[in-house]
Amino acid sequence: MNAPAQPRRDLYPALEPYASEMIKVSPRHTIYVEQCGNPRGRPVIALHGGPGGGSSPEMRRFFDPRHYRVVIVDQRGCGRSTPHADLEENTTWDLVADIERVRAHLGIGKWLVFGGSWGSTLSLAYAAKHPDACAALLLRGIFLLTKHEIDWFYQSGASNVFPDAFERYLAPIPVNERGDLVAAYHRRLTSQDRDTRLEAARAWARWEGETISIVGPTGLPARFNDDRFVEAFARIECHYFTHRGFFESDGWLLEQASRLAHIPLRIVHGRYDMCTPLSSAWALKKAWPNAHFEIIHDAGHSSLEPGIVDALVRGADAQYEEAAW
Repeated sequence: MNAPAQPRRDLYPALEPYASEMIKVSPRHTIYVEQCGNPRGRPVIALHGGPGGGSSPEMRRFFDPRHYRVVIVDQRGCGRSTPHADLEENTTWDLVADIERVRAHLGIGKWLVFGGSWGSTLSLAYAAKHPDACAALLLRGIFLLTKHEIDWFYQSGASNVFPDAFERYLAPIPVNERGDLVAAYHRRLTSQDRDTRLEAARAWARWEGETISIVGPTGLPARFNDDRFVEAFARIECHYFTHRGFFESDGWLLEQASRLAHIPLRIVHGRYDMCTPLSSAWALKKAWPNAHFEIIHDAGHSSLEPGIVDALVRGADAQYEEAAW
């Protein structure tokens, strides 16, 4: 007889930070940093998506608060960090430097690096620059920020699965500009006119919000209707994608994998992820042979889909023992 299936794990109970502060990381930018869980626990930094998505309370709950010291940062220009929705001095390498500043500020040696979607991109970029600071990586919804991935989601690909949502995404852009939708949105999201920026930001963000879950547009998260959230989210995402993540070459992150493969890595990816296709996670696993790779058969992109939650919570529990502390 087959053994009965184990019940899926859920998030740990809600908890509040035991410390929070604003850290000045440049003359222009100040970032929000919080800590929760066990102050003497093993440290983990949780990196939010977007870029420009900001952190959420649920991010605290993937880790056993008895065992982990959880550090969460709002990256430049979003969440509680200031200035809001600002694109100056806002690149991948600025964010990598900020993570390292936070680690030094908090007196942390090595930590588990956790991130999903853009958070996985930033985690890999950080590991490429600071491998000795990474006890392990726990990544969800792998996004290597290649032209192929950006074209798939923002130009043509996911549009074939969600044509209804894609029509709403197309609506602000005239037909003669639709040959390069990222460029068309970038012009509007950097406009001097606030109404133009907000119209574009709402449509850009709603496209992701309506496709993030396997249930589709009915699963739109509430914050994708919040103008403050969508302005930072859309402007910063489009800024990064226009500049191809500020990487030296297309596929640069994957090129780094062979020299990072000694770091323990767990990958979790939804089979029906429309925002970041499974092929990226597959390529990373092939380049990182010892990685633990888990495909969730009934999930899309969202970190809060039941199968994704289960795999990430189990993964964090496992890495408490497996990581190279």
